[in-house]
Amino acid sequence: MTLGETFELSNGVRIPKLGFGTWLIDGDAATDATKNAIACGYRFIDTAQAYGNEAEVGLAVRESGVPREQLFVASKIAAELKTKDAAAKSIDDTLSKMGLDYLDQMIIHSPQPWAQFRDTDDHFYEGNLEAWAALEDAYDAGKLRSIGVSNFKQDDLKNILGNGRIKPMMNQVLCHVGHVPQELVGFCQDNDILVEGYSPIAHGEAHRLEGAQAIADKYGVSVAQLCIRFLIQLNIVPLPKATSEAHIRSNAEVDFDISADDMKVLLAVAPLSDYGEQSFFPVFDKARA
Repeated sequence: MTLGETFELSNGVRIPKLGFGTWLIDGDAATDATKNAIACGYRFIDTAQAYGNEAEVGLAVRESGVPREQLFVASKIAAELKTKDAAAKSIDDTLSKMGLDYLDQMIIHSPQPWAQFRDTDDHFYEGNLEAWAALEDAYDAGKLRSIGVSNFKQDDLKNILGNGRIKPMMNQVLCHVGHVPQELVGFCQDNDILVEGYSPIAHGEAHRLEGAQAIADKYGVSVAQLCIRFLIQLNIVPLPKATSEAHIRSNAEVDFDISADDMKVLLAVAPLSDYGEQSFFPVFDKARA
């Protein structure tokens, strides 16, 4: 597998099989890390309104020296924006902050606002349809090349599939060895919705996964490389985050194949009991909700 390999979205747009995540990378560090990732060959760059680094990531994209059309740049509508007008304005604001004419991907960050994430029976169906309508309009206007969602479960997806004009092209979810939501992944793939996996290295805690080190040693790779390759072989786009050039480069060196037997073992790895000091984040705190 090389960084040049792609999957095809339902609308025919090609998306790299490996992305670069920028969550929790702030200020100049976000610009530097993104520039390093692009220099190492990454072509899928992922940010979000909630990350607070769209301007810095956009600067890196513009100054990378790589033609814009060769990059796949993605962001996310803030989880709290559940009206069409607010979502539409946020899309234009993102383009302005990033200094770009279009994005290759824009998604709804979460079905619920973060303060209510998985803590309520309210799926915000109407609000998500409003935000989705804003994405559809921006897609029709050529501002976005693909649109999708993040952290959506089956019922949330069915709401969009049953009521939207355009079906979601991707669903970005927490996904790593020890936490593969197989029913959700299967539902997405059955409906031609590409799954993207954030925190593919379990937010830096993958070394604690039972048996992962032994399998990594078998292939002569790091646990991080094993985890990234694992998702790619499940036809899921991993979005590893790193700040050092060495780690950025190492995370892309996944040109090996995990055997079918070892894939079964990795799929059966027990989940983490916690995510260390980051366990308070809603996506980790409610990982099995």
